[in-house]
Amino acid sequence: MKRRRTMETVELTNMCMIENQKGQVVVQLRKKKDWPGLTFPGGHVLPDESFHDAVVREVYEETGLTISCPKLCGIKQFKTSAGVRYMVLFYRTNSFVGELTESIEGPVFWLEPNRIQEYQVAPDFLEMYQVFCSETLSEFFYQKKGDGWNIQLY
Repeated sequence: MKRRRTMETVELTNMCMIENQKGQVVVQLRKKKDWPGLTFPGGHVLPDESFHDAVVREVYEETGLTISCPKLCGIKQFKTSAGVRYMVLFYRTNSFVGELTESIEGPVFWLEPNRIQEYQVAPDFLEMYQVFCSETLSEFFYQKKGDGWNIQLY
């Protein structure tokens, strides 16, 4: 049987959970109207940019921290209304230098993880957070079910 070759357009992004020695994580209160609320810093991968360099750049732009040793710990993916596969590479690190600095994306601050639910979180952030923290989960996937979407964690 001959395989049919398929190609699709993919939009690549990243997000990083940064943890300090006290066990706190850097969070950002995003101001964007299309995805507001508490989340981790991150953003788009530029053309010809490595995934590693993209997450280091995005974290610096949004927090003022220069991270090192980001470890890929999961992925989120879904299809946009335009049919583009949108992928978010999840990273974790506890290696960084610098001082937290607010960006146009919103304020950033250290927070104890058990306090995350005290804030308005970005849509689906709590499900993503499960992947960031899990030793067994590695994928967050929106699956089309009838007229709606189901979140699948693998």
